[in-house]
Amino acid sequence: MLRELAIENLGVIESARLELGPGLTCVTGETGAGKTMVLTGLGLIVGSKSVPATVRSGADAALAEAVVDVVPGSWPAERLSEAGAALDDDGTVIVSRSVGATTRSRTVVGGRTVPQGVLAEVATHWVTVHGQSDQARLRSAAEQRGILDGYAGHSDLLDGYTQAWWAWRHAQDELERMESGAHLARLEAARMRDDLAAIDQVAPQAGEDRALRSQAEVLENSEAVRAGVAGAREAIDGESELTVVVAVDAARRALADASRHDPGLAELETRLADVAYGAADVAQELASYLDRMDADPARLHELQARRADLNALMRRIGADLDGVLAYRERAAAAVAEDDSWDESLAARREAERAAALEVESRAAALTASRREAAARLATDVAAELSGLAMPDASFAVEVERAELRHSGADDVSMTLASHPGAPHRPVAQAASGGELSRIMLAIEVSLARHAAAPGHTFVFDEVDAGVGGRAAIAVGRRLAELARTHQVLVVTHLAQVAAYADRHVVVAKASDGAVTRAQVHEVDGEDRVEELARLLSGREDSKTALAHARELLEASRVAP
Repeated sequence: MLRELAIENLGVIESARLELGPGLTCVTGETGAGKTMVLTGLGLIVGSKSVPATVRSGADAALAEAVVDVVPGSWPAERLSEAGAALDDDGTVIVSRSVGATTRSRTVVGGRTVPQGVLAEVATHWVTVHGQSDQARLRSAAEQRGILDGYAGHSDLLDGYTQAWWAWRHAQDELERMESGAHLARLEAARMRDDLAAIDQVAPQAGEDRALRSQAEVLENSEAVRAGVAGAREAIDGESELTVVVAVDAARRALADASRHDPGLAELETRLADVAYGAADVAQELASYLDRMDADPARLHELQARRADLNALMRRIGADLDGVLAYRERAAAAVAEDDSWDESLAARREAERAAALEVESRAAALTASRREAAARLATDVAAELSGLAMPDASFAVEVERAELRHSGADDVSMTLASHPGAPHRPVAQAASGGELSRIMLAIEVSLARHAAAPGHTFVFDEVDAGVGGRAAIAVGRRLAELARTHQVLVVTHLAQVAAYADRHVVVAKASDGAVTRAQVHEVDGEDRVEELARLLSGREDSKTALAHARELLEASRVAP
């Protein structure tokens, strides 16, 4: 339930604050006074798209703010908590939407900025808005089906069917892919089988080509390498009288003699000794390297033969060695699939058949639930229409079996016979504008009774369009009955409806010649009588209209 709604700089409304409560609240005002902006502000609170053009001229931004009751532990409370919003101790949350004229809009819930989509997602659990354009829902088969599903409350059946339908479509696609591409796929698998055999015969290893290239380069230049290594070994620790090891050792001995007189030179002597030991180690490793070169004279031929095999394999596959190894994995998978082709095809056919049986079974259950709900909805709506000055109308909801699709296997149509003896026709064709308004109200009331918890907020924007006289009184009475268990906010131009309100709010336009502003205030007592008189006659000082207004108020108080 909405406790409070505040609006700033939205259209002609500079600043307005409405205290809302349980029961029926009616909003009236002259055409162009700004009633639409009240609904626009409410729309922002329930996550509607923000429109910069609605920002009041001269203002940087518009603001809509509301205090909303949220049941602790409910799904909306948990969803807001996930988004970081905090509920107040009294179970309320403050929702704020700012719409910038030239800047980005912001949505703040419980002190935390949240995406607009999150607010829209949870707001459907708080508020249901029925505008004049919602009568178009009765012209759409998909919307009529959605109304019936909402009334039935079988979301588990719908979810189960939807999952089964998509699983069936996936099974169909997998089977079709395998059957339609069987010839080409098996030819490709045969080619890849030959490639796989060639790769496995060579058995390449990752990085092997680079390692072989390095080794071959050494062996192909072995004389130069051998000469260089031998020369280095001879210079370091060879047979000549002056080598690195001999020179360093001579220097170390000279320092050893000097260090007897200057102990500070002992460290340098130690470092020279390390150099001598290191040089001797290098010389030893160079000698071993020369021995290995002499130990395997046929190695170059082997390396060249192996590199030739790898190069031939890479040319065949059309990739470097890493690409060959990656291709092998794909080829192995394709060959394995080809080896079990018949078994896989049979398995996919069985999977498609099982998925088809599952979706058919769930579709039948969904159809049965819809037909049962259709009978109840028709009965409920007919009862409501009787109280909305349409006692002779016959309303029906038909559910016909159709092809399987993502929404089920049913065509749902709502029909109306406006008087006894008239044939049932689609409701959008059989009903006048005023009758459509009342039918939509009857449906909303039926949905509210079955799908909305007490305290849910319903907003009706001129639901009485095209209605007058006794029918208008019936609409007002029915809205008041709905408001006994839910919060109802209605924008109306009919005094017969406004007379039933527990709270009457007037939007009035004022101008100082330069700036036009809308003022929003609650009326009571004689002020309310005058507003009803204005709605009746266009003049709030008409004695006849004032008398009629008092009569309407008195009748609404004693109405059952």
